[in-house]
Amino acid sequence: MLGMPDATSISSPSELRVQPIAYPLDEFYAQASRILPPVTAIEATELPEPARSLLAHENDMTSTLATFHGGEICLEVLSRQERGDVYFREVLLFAGLGKNPVEFGAIKINLALLPPVAQRAVLEEKIPFGELLRKFNIPHSSKPKTYMRWVADRFMIEVLRLSGSQLLFGRRNTLFDKNLRPLAEIIEILPPVPPSMTS
Repeated sequence: MLGMPDATSISSPSELRVQPIAYPLDEFYAQASRILPPVTAIEATELPEPARSLLAHENDMTSTLATFHGGEICLEVLSRQERGDVYFREVLLFAGLGKNPVEFGAIKINLALLPPVAQRAVLEEKIPFGELLRKFNIPHSSKPKTYMRWVADRFMIEVLRLSGSQLLFGRRNTLFDKNLRPLAEIIEILPPVPPSMTS
């Protein structure tokens, strides 16, 4: 079953420590008894294309991916957790009718900073957070903290429908409200883009 650890991925509590570079995805890995795969902080200039164009900007990823893939971006929630006014979810984003995975990651949302109608929409888990912010006209800004190179683990390969060993690229991003309070902390990891989309 997707997300269930196998015998080789079970680790002792000391091995399941969180890693700030990967927050909040690291918490989902620890809760599922999965070892976080190797991740390295890199500069934006080290990102290959088209990952650089898709990641190195101050826009939300939902609109960026929708423009690149030419269609609506849909959401699948893999796991979630609520802690008071803070809501966490591990997600997969899809593009098009074929439900092609275009992003894997995790998000921490500060519900208290959203109007009630937007809070309800978050908890309904039907649309990506970036689309939700636009739908409810919530002013926000995006400030990437770091870019990352991942050695994909079995879980990433499975959810992103990949095969073989893979290097993936991503970013840790913060979305702020108009008063510069953090609306969300996000890890965004992209699958390789098919050559047909880059030619």
